[in-house]
Amino acid sequence: MDRLDVIGNISRDLTRYPDHRGGARLGGAALFVSLAATKAGRPAAPVCVLGSDLAHLPQLPGLDALDWSARLQTNGTSTTFGLEYDLQGDLVEVRTDYGAAEALTEHALSHVSRRTQATFHVCCRRPLDVEAVLDRIANTTAPFSVDFFLPSAETMIRAAAPWLPAATTLFVNAAEYRLLNQAVDCSMLREVVVTDGPRAAVVHSFGRQVASAVPPPHHAHEVSGAGDTLAGTYLAHRSRGTAIAQALAKATAAAARYVAAPSLPIPAPRRG
Repeated sequence: MDRLDVIGNISRDLTRYPDHRGGARLGGAALFVSLAATKAGRPAAPVCVLGSDLAHLPQLPGLDALDWSARLQTNGTSTTFGLEYDLQGDLVEVRTDYGAAEALTEHALSHVSRRTQATFHVCCRRPLDVEAVLDRIANTTAPFSVDFFLPSAETMIRAAAPWLPAATTLFVNAAEYRLLNQAVDCSMLREVVVTDGPRAAVVHSFGRQVASAVPPPHHAHEVSGAGDTLAGTYLAHRSRGTAIAQALAKATAAAARYVAAPSLPIPAPRRG
């Protein structure tokens, strides 16, 4: 099966909820999409920039199953996010220090130019220059999918709009789908997966709903990364010909398991 190259951030996150859930953990869409795809049977490589504080991630048990050959290692600190959620799991505040990820666009452009026969997933989030990266991918004619992050979604959707009809799959939540409808003609989009927390996820194909699935009920321990887990799982199953409805059911189940599981801890730096 061909590898999925996931362009995005890997970060150190601090999540907070009003009921005192949350804490320090590993995060980043490139990590969670890649992990989910790998667990669902599709090789995946995060196309990311790691600071020296996370240089040892590729050797850690559980993360060593990923293909780390597409990472760029730099000095300095990795991206950090402070993510505050309400009790419904909706994001209410984001604090960011991009750190090493300031080099992500240049690294991604170079990687795409070398991997012209790859399959890409682009996490359309700051500080990535989405227009430059999608244009470079389009010029290679490589297949690609995309997702967004609500705090920057309006800007990123408008930036990505000219290339979205060429995408194999778009992943958005319900609020992002409303923004998407304002920016592009959704009847031109091949496959749009719309999530809505614990409510039914749906897939639209050329403007018509073709599948829906309600996530199995699980107590939510951590919601940050659930959408990325759904995306990676869905892409893995679709890549081997799984029908849309079945792929969506497997993806929503994986996301439900994810929110109930313990978070990935930030590993201590290597000694010596």
